[in-house]
Amino acid sequence: MDYTQIKTWLKENLNEKRYIHTLGTAECAKYLAKKFNLDFEKAYLAGLLHDCAKCFSNEKLLDIIHKNLDVEECEMLNYKTLHAPVSAYIAEKEFNITDKEILSAIRWHTLGKLEMTDFEKIVFLADKIEPNTRDKEYSDKIQAILQEENGLNKALLICYKETIKSLVKRDLKICILTVDIYNKLQDIVQK
Repeated sequence: MDYTQIKTWLKENLNEKRYIHTLGTAECAKYLAKKFNLDFEKAYLAGLLHDCAKCFSNEKLLDIIHKNLDVEECEMLNYKTLHAPVSAYIAEKEFNITDKEILSAIRWHTLGKLEMTDFEKIVFLADKIEPNTRDKEYSDKIQAILQEENGLNKALLICYKETIKSLVKRDLKICILTVDIYNKLQDIVQK
C-alpha cells in the first residue's frame, strides 16, 4: 500500500486538525494491534482511512449514502456518524481496499456494532484515545483499563458510557444500537 498517496489525498480532503487526528489514530491502532496480537499493518491502514470522509459536507455524505450504501435509519439520527459508512465506501472505491476486516473496522468505528471483533474494537478505541488530539487524562484512563483482564471490553464499556453521557448532555438522539452495545458490554464485563 502506498501510504504517501493516501496521506496526500487525506491532506487534500481533511482539515489540519482532522489530518493530525487521523495520523494519531493510525499509530494508536498499530500500537493496540501489536498489544493484542493483531495485524498491525492492517490496523494502521484502517486508522489512516477511518475518517477519510469526515470533512465531506452533510449533503455529500447523504448523497453517497442514498445512492450507494445500505445504512440503517437509526444510524442517520446524528450527522456526526454519517462519515463512517462513507469512509469505508471511499476506502474501497478510491483506494481499492478489499480486505473486509479493514472495511468493517472503518465502517463501525463511530457507532460500533454488536459482536465486534477485536480488530474492530481496537480501531474504535484508537479513534477515541489517540494522543494527538484527544484528552490525555481520558486516554491515560483507557490505556490503564486496557492492561486489566478483559481490558478491551472494559475500555469499550467506558467509551460507551462517556458517549451516552455526551449525547444526553448535548441533547442529541441516541441510536438504539448504542444502547444495545452498552447493555451487551455490561453483561460481558460483569460476568
